Amino acid sequence: MNISKVARLTGLSAKTLRYYEAIGLIPAPHRGENGYRKYDDHSLRRIRFVKNARDAGFSLDECRELLALSENACRTSAEVKALTLARITDIEQRIAHLQAMLQGLQRLADQCHGDGKRECPIMDALDGGHLSASVKE
Repeated sequence: MNISKVARLTGLSAKTLRYYEAIGLIPAPHRGENGYRKYDDHSLRRIRFVKNARDAGFSLDECRELLALSENACRTSAEVKALTLARITDIEQRIAHLQAMLQGLQRLADQCHGDGKRECPIMDALDGGHLSASVKE
C-alpha cells in the first residue's frame, strides 16, 4: 500500500505518517523501485494502533510505550492499566483546570454590563494581571 492509501484507511494525513516515521514511532516502510513508501499489513496495524491510542488521549511518548508493551510477550495487563490510570488522572486534572477557567470567565462575563460604555471588568482583569485570580475565585 502506498502512503495515500494508508492515510485513507487510517484517517491520518500523509504528513502525519511521515512525521511518525521521522520520530521513530512507526518504522520506515520499504521503498519501491520508484522510491515511494510501501506499507504492509503489519505497518497498517501499528499505525491504526497509534491512531486509536492518540484518539484515546495518549501522548506520543505514551503511544511509544504502549507499542512496546503490545510487542512484549511478557507484558502484564497491570502495566497497561497503570499507564491508562495515569492518563485518566492527567485528563481529570485538565478537566478541573478547564472548569475553573470556565467558572472564572463566567464570573467576569457576568460582571460585565456589555453595553456601550468603555468600562469592562474583563479588560480590567486582563490589563491588571488579575485574570488568574478572577478565574480561580
